[in-house]
Amino acid sequence: MRWIWVPVSAALLSAGCGSVSTPLPPALHIPERVIDLSAVEQGKQIVVQFTMPTRTLENLLIEKPVTADLRVGPTSTPFRAETWAASARSFTDLPTDQPAVRYGAPAAEWVGKSVVIAVQLLSDRGHTAGWSNMVVLSVVPPLSPPQDLEVKGVAEGVRLTWQGDAPMYRVYRRLADAKNAVALGETDHLAYTDTTSEYEKTYHYSVEGFRTAGDVHALSERTAEVEITPIDIWPPPVPTSLAAVASPGRVELVWDRSVAPDLAGYRIYRAEGEGPLAKIGETREGPSYSDLTVAPGKTYRYAVSAFDQTAHESEKSAPVSIQTQ
Repeated sequence: MRWIWVPVSAALLSAGCGSVSTPLPPALHIPERVIDLSAVEQGKQIVVQFTMPTRTLENLLIEKPVTADLRVGPTSTPFRAETWAASARSFTDLPTDQPAVRYGAPAAEWVGKSVVIAVQLLSDRGHTAGWSNMVVLSVVPPLSPPQDLEVKGVAEGVRLTWQGDAPMYRVYRRLADAKNAVALGETDHLAYTDTTSEYEKTYHYSVEGFRTAGDVHALSERTAEVEITPIDIWPPPVPTSLAAVASPGRVELVWDRSVAPDLAGYRIYRAEGEGPLAKIGETREGPSYSDLTVAPGKTYRYAVSAFDQTAHESEKSAPVSIQTQ
């Protein structure tokens, strides 16, 4: 075989080549520091929550495994983070593969003490950006969960009752097709009425006790959910403040508007003198009515009732008397 040597110019050799730059140091993949750590005592645990960062200090997406080092230890005066970290109890089995981390640590050894809680995230090589925001929590004896939760429909909505010894309670409600319950309100009583419920909808209710004062943030375990589908068997409230004004050939009636959410209208009753009240009409427009069928110089009594969309009718209002012109 015969070899043929072809000369190649320097320009051709350098075509398409970039300039040589200083090589970058290898990325350390240190996760960003946690800044939203929170902690609350719930039952027999200290429950912490925080958001997992998605990027490293080099602004790279976190792709390698991350370890969370949660520490709980007593406070001291003056407080030194190094001393606290050295003596605090460490928990490293937190689920860092979730965007929102929630973890419960046993609280028994710190009952009656004030503790500092913080977390640091470690890269696969053990590097960290430092401790998160530090939370101070005063640990108290665990609150007992409420007992004997009952729910029932009442005219005002859904009434909840239970037993317990917590200073305050928080009520939760979940719609049948919802994944999570939402907080409805708080009370220092052993009862609560949900006035925002709607008929024919299925709800699940639960209750937890809580105590909050200074650095105390303690919750009980939440009760099991109790289900109810309210049914409308309740008439609207009785109309109030009925008044009558006479003018030639008519009597004008006005009263206070009913607050019933399913109000359909009002029925008007009239009697001549002391005779029995009889229905003379109804209105769906509003809390007023014009009686154009009166005779001059007579005394009439009027009363008004309210009815809802399922035809439940309230009692009649207190009657008023008027003499026509």
